[in-house]
Amino acid sequence: MSTPGVPFLKGHGTENDFVIIPDPDGLLDLPPGTVARLCDRRAGIGGDGLLRVVRSAAHPEAASMSDEAEWFMDYRNGDGSVAEMCGNGTRVFARYLERAGLAGTGELPVATRAGVRRVHIAEDGGDITVGMGAAELAAPDSEADGGGSGITVSVPGHTWPARKVGMGNPHAVVFVPDLAEAGTLQEAPQVLPAAAYPDGVNVEFVVARGPRHVALRVHERGAGETRSCGTGACAVMVAAARRDGADPRRDGRAVTYTVEVPGGRLEITERPDGEIEMAGPAEIVAEGAIDPALLS
Repeated sequence: MSTPGVPFLKGHGTENDFVIIPDPDGLLDLPPGTVARLCDRRAGIGGDGLLRVVRSAAHPEAASMSDEAEWFMDYRNGDGSVAEMCGNGTRVFARYLERAGLAGTGELPVATRAGVRRVHIAEDGGDITVGMGAAELAAPDSEADGGGSGITVSVPGHTWPARKVGMGNPHAVVFVPDLAEAGTLQEAPQVLPAAAYPDGVNVEFVVARGPRHVALRVHERGAGETRSCGTGACAVMVAAARRDGADPRRDGRAVTYTVEVPGGRLEITERPDGEIEMAGPAEIVAEGAIDPALLS
């Protein structure tokens, strides 16, 4: 490359992949079109989303959190739109900070648009655990069918009731007989009423694999079907636990589910205080420099 490029890295968590751009002083301008070009799998680097690494004090949306967390995860979806939170992205973000010598193993606070998330980095490159906060659940129409407030999800040939779950970002969780019934997911599923999700929604299709063991497919707003969604896995775990009659806040006992995603497995625990913890792998797989022309 004849001119200096902008440093970047590529990482993934259970194959939910991200372009990582270190910008500690918040100097880069990354409008939606630029982010979409970088995340393009044919004309750019490729990724489900982009993680910009900024000091909290240097970003107007995170300055109020700078006393709690030095680093802010400025997360964008693959189409360039801004998202509140990304669970897999938080693990990859933490892995980058560790790799760059900006954080050690053990506890690490990370600022996000959904608030400060507590992260634990295991030694020797082991799993990273993220405190995801508490879920917000809409009251179900019935525990038997997992419905919620009249919300439905439709794909060609099928319509199901859905459970509305908030994990800092919005989710519609659907229990289905077979994941294949979700179809190709090349287009976003229809979610009604539209007013239930004014800012768009991630849709998870779920089947049981065994006791406290489920599998999912997910269509993420702004990205399409992805290999994994951390907040979606947490939303699924909570919806599945309620469907199975488990509620740690009521029972006083933590509950853990294995959640299979197309890109691997995550272990999700809900504690009696409502806090949800997600544990899983995070890897940095490449680094390089972006041609400045791609940012123009």
